[in-house]
Amino acid sequence: MCTRWIVCLLLGGLAYGQAATPVPPLSHPAAAMKSQPNADADEKAAQAKIGPSDPVITVKGTCGDPAKKGESCETVVTRAQFEKLAEALQPNMALPIKLRLANAYSRLIGMSKEAQNRGLDKQPKFEASMDFARMQILSQQLTSSLQEVSQKVSDADFEKYHKEKIDTYQEASLQRLFIPRTKQLAPAPKAAAGVKKDKATEEAEQKAREQAGEASLKRTASTLRERAVKGESFDTLEKDAYLAAGLKGNPPSTKMEKVRPTTLPPAHHAALDLKPGEVTQVISDPTGHYIYKLVSKQTLPLDTVKPEIKNWIATQRFRDAMQEFQGTSQLNDAYFGIKPKPPAKPGEPEAGEVDPD
Repeated sequence: MCTRWIVCLLLGGLAYGQAATPVPPLSHPAAAMKSQPNADADEKAAQAKIGPSDPVITVKGTCGDPAKKGESCETVVTRAQFEKLAEALQPNMALPIKLRLANAYSRLIGMSKEAQNRGLDKQPKFEASMDFARMQILSQQLTSSLQEVSQKVSDADFEKYHKEKIDTYQEASLQRLFIPRTKQLAPAPKAAAGVKKDKATEEAEQKAREQAGEASLKRTASTLRERAVKGESFDTLEKDAYLAAGLKGNPPSTKMEKVRPTTLPPAHHAALDLKPGEVTQVISDPTGHYIYKLVSKQTLPLDTVKPEIKNWIATQRFRDAMQEFQGTSQLNDAYFGIKPKPPAKPGEPEAGEVDPD
């Protein structure tokens, strides 16, 4: 058990090392393309000749019999034993990772035997570590089991979810007009000769100019919306919006394809409730003003969104299942040095409560 737990901890590092270590290229790309299939076939043929009881790791000088010394003392790990370990740690483990695991396992066999010979497995800290390791491994296996069960989604589950969330699977082609909220202002006019303004006056004038610019663009948005309803090109309207905002450069494209409810901010979902050819009211938020026109809309068929639905169902099932096994905990504040939270001021929500405003 100790060896298994330590290998569990090492495996992440071993896998990372495999991914991070660059493989030197062959001298010629054509040689790699030609030799790789043959090399893979030879490896598989060689592996097929190794039976379940054949040794794949032999560690000399380490064994369970203290009476044996030298070459007569060895620990043998068969293919079946090693593959059982590899599968438990990482199903379908790649061969390069197996090699790294084998090298680490070989070292751990000798070290763990020596630790036992010294009686380290009888010490209290070993037992405490083993108890914690056991909980970790059991928790990992429970997580894996719950994930596996949550992935089993029936056809009836697919159809039920698709019907219940039908609005989620609306896909639309839109045109969107964007009008910035703030205007690009020209430099403030210089004060007349002999007139000196203090900082507060300059800031007030600047703020007034900004507010006037925002009000102007809000009126522009209303005007552009009226023109959009009459059928004017959204590309033309977008250029006019940029000119009104004092912006240089090319405006963004007005076309939006394959738009789903999840791709739009909630306040903009009114665009998906339109009929083809209809235009929304001006939708304003802190980023600017928006006007949408619906070009076309369709409901995505079940077969198209099955992978997405499976992911949603599996994720929710797993989350719900995990909640059943995770109780609430109470910590000793004095022991852990946790400072008590100050009481809420009158009118403020308590910790953990949500302010309704």
